[in-house]
Amino acid sequence: MEFLIKLITFLLFSIPAITSSQYLGNNNLLTNRKIFQKQEEISSYAVVFDAGSTGSRIHVYHFDQNLNLLHIGKGVEYYNKITPGLSSYANNPAQAAKSLIPLLEQAEDVVPDELHPKTPVRLGATAGLRLLNGDASEKILQSVRDMLSNRSTFNVQPDAVSIIDGTQEGSYLWVTVNYALQNLGKKYTKTVGVMDLGGGSVQMAYAVSKKTAKNAPKVADGEDPYIKKIVLKGIPYDLYVHSYLHFGREASRAEILKLTPNSPNPCLLAGFDAIYTYSGEEFKATASTSGANINRCKNTIRKALKLNSPCPYQNCTFGGIWNGGGGNGQKNLFASSSFFYLPEDTGMVDASAPNFILRPVDIETKAIEACALKFEDAKLVYPFLDKKKVAAYVCMDLIYQYVLLVDGFGLDPLQKITSGKEIEYQDAIVEAAWPLGNAVEAISSLPKFERLMYFV
Repeated sequence: MEFLIKLITFLLFSIPAITSSQYLGNNNLLTNRKIFQKQEEISSYAVVFDAGSTGSRIHVYHFDQNLNLLHIGKGVEYYNKITPGLSSYANNPAQAAKSLIPLLEQAEDVVPDELHPKTPVRLGATAGLRLLNGDASEKILQSVRDMLSNRSTFNVQPDAVSIIDGTQEGSYLWVTVNYALQNLGKKYTKTVGVMDLGGGSVQMAYAVSKKTAKNAPKVADGEDPYIKKIVLKGIPYDLYVHSYLHFGREASRAEILKLTPNSPNPCLLAGFDAIYTYSGEEFKATASTSGANINRCKNTIRKALKLNSPCPYQNCTFGGIWNGGGGNGQKNLFASSSFFYLPEDTGMVDASAPNFILRPVDIETKAIEACALKFEDAKLVYPFLDKKKVAAYVCMDLIYQYVLLVDGFGLDPLQKITSGKEIEYQDAIVEAAWPLGNAVEAISSLPKFERLMYFV
């Protein structure tokens, strides 16, 4: 009996004690494993079709539980493009929808099968469909809705397919840029304003103070309000956003040429004489024998911008539009689309750079150089513009951007602006365009994320 007691005592003291810290440590391991599993479970994908005028693009994004982008391969988005755009199928809506199936199949391959039913899919159509006559655009959109509902395994909401208007483009771009710069969740004074110069319109969007938003002018019924309210990562933002129709890069040429129907246009290069067609309308585009005249060109563009229109508010940009009051939300600006492509095509920047810093005065300097050329010389100096058949408008386009920024939006000629097509995000890059902002809204509508972000 004594031997048995000694044996039991030996065994009890020989076995390592499980301390409270070890016990908790094991629990932490189990808890961490559960947390990891939970993170895997609540990560979500979003699929966005960008149906533009020249082609359709697919964007697939993968978000973690905090709405941070996760890698898809080496990047943080899956992207591909097909041509032509949906508007090319005006007489065959079914074929328009069918053209998207290869992109849809690629997205279905990227997103894990088990997550398809929970993955929102959206299609936003822009300028191309807006310009179609009659009910052609709606027929195409309905055909796409039918295709997605019948063919897609993704989550297709009733409002998933629509035409994105300029105000939506501006607000989505603001979300995209500030998301990529990791400004969301910070005070509005720490955010960046955005400008987007498309083909048919130009957008300005930036965050303003609550006081400014409260005193924003009311608009007529049917018009987009000046202020859009958004909650992003728990922080409410009042976003000033306005889209100026007819003042995009291509549309502005039509507005400028309208002013000289029977005389040479001072913004055109010597030796050019043609017809400019925009949105089915033709405009005479004839240069003076002496070539472009910068001062007269500036004055013509100022008239096109309607800078002298009555301003019913304390401060206006152009055409009698309220300017949003300015403020810290507009202190830093990011400019996209043609604000990037024109400087790139005219050799102002390194074409391989995703973004760069420029000032309005830099655009004016380039304009002085370009406006002194003859049309035939411009084609040689600017081969990228010649390839796009727009070398004749290089003087007009450059002067337009300068006048738009300085006289239209009231920026200082020396103000530094970040212009880009892409933004660095962690160890990758994202496209500086509206689809990411649209995806954030789509993900935010899911119950597990709706407290983090939502659009009002």
